[in-house]
Amino acid sequence: MLEIYAGETALKKIQQDGFSPELFSAFLGASGGPKWFTLLGLDKYIFGEFFKGRQQPLNLIGSSAGAFRAACFAQKDPVAAIERLAKHYSETVYSDNTKPKAAEITAKAIELLDALFGDNGAAEIINNNVFKAHFIVAKCNGFVASENKFTLGAGLVNSVIRNTLSRSLLNSQYERYIFQHNQSDLVLHDPDNIPTTAVAFSQHNIKAALLASGSIPMVMQGIKDIVDCPPGMYRDGGIIDYHFDFNIQNQGLILYPHFSSTLKAGWFDKKLSRNVRLEHYDKTVLLCPSAEFVESLPYKKIPDRSDFIDMKPAQRIQYWQQVFVESEKLAQHFKHFYQTQNISSIKSIKQLIR
Repeated sequence: MLEIYAGETALKKIQQDGFSPELFSAFLGASGGPKWFTLLGLDKYIFGEFFKGRQQPLNLIGSSAGAFRAACFAQKDPVAAIERLAKHYSETVYSDNTKPKAAEITAKAIELLDALFGDNGAAEIINNNVFKAHFIVAKCNGFVASENKFTLGAGLVNSVIRNTLSRSLLNSQYERYIFQHNQSDLVLHDPDNIPTTAVAFSQHNIKAALLASGSIPMVMQGIKDIVDCPPGMYRDGGIIDYHFDFNIQNQGLILYPHFSSTLKAGWFDKKLSRNVRLEHYDKTVLLCPSAEFVESLPYKKIPDRSDFIDMKPAQRIQYWQQVFVESEKLAQHFKHFYQTQNISSIKSIKQLIR
């Protein structure tokens, strides 16, 4: 049900020392909207049991849905937080099911944010010295900063063309902003040279930053002028960091539960054959559902945003909540793997990145 892949250095380290929570110093959470519902069981096990009682810092790095998950994991009760996120997200219903307006989708996202944070969540994330959250946001420049659909659309078409030629050509349109714990030691190296700025969390910027990280262009409203940042328009971090293609310069390994074995650097790479760089996954352990698991789900697919349009709310909610139940199988598989130390079942990540 669960496939486990590792980069060369990661695999050697696991073969030498065994598989344990202490090996990891970073955790990745990708964009992808409700696709992450397949990972709910894994998320609950990893932060409810696997990392429980941890004392050494763990950098939680996420964009869009991955940032929302990181915000849950950095709270005092990460399991309760991720369950709140799953419940409120899955039960979201719009007044026009087929074509909701950006203003309504944004308003519902703010309600989701309030449920995720609860009364004390923001302070818990800001002050958590062990589980250090990092939200990736894309600051947009030029046409892609506009809220006019025609201007924004023209800017996105320009992005598609630029990215097809070279990912590095996006860096005149987008900047990477990482909102993070004020004692974060995270250092990224990006060979595509997308400008990167780190901003410390505060009570005044943390909610806006998380909302911006999930603000999909043409779907939601962008977030303007976040506190402690230059004036401008901030949008979904997945635009530039969809599944990640940068080097995390840390000492330990990187744990990456992902809904797919396909890895694409940014939003505009989804339909391209271009792969992420193998060297960026040298210290990564990737957990992902198998094709067999996906076949076992209702409709034989993992959830995605098109379900909002293609299904009636009651049908969609029932389907998504069944996925939550099925996702526990992935958690049980990972728990068994960890307890039995079945290291021989780990596959080389070279099989995925060619």
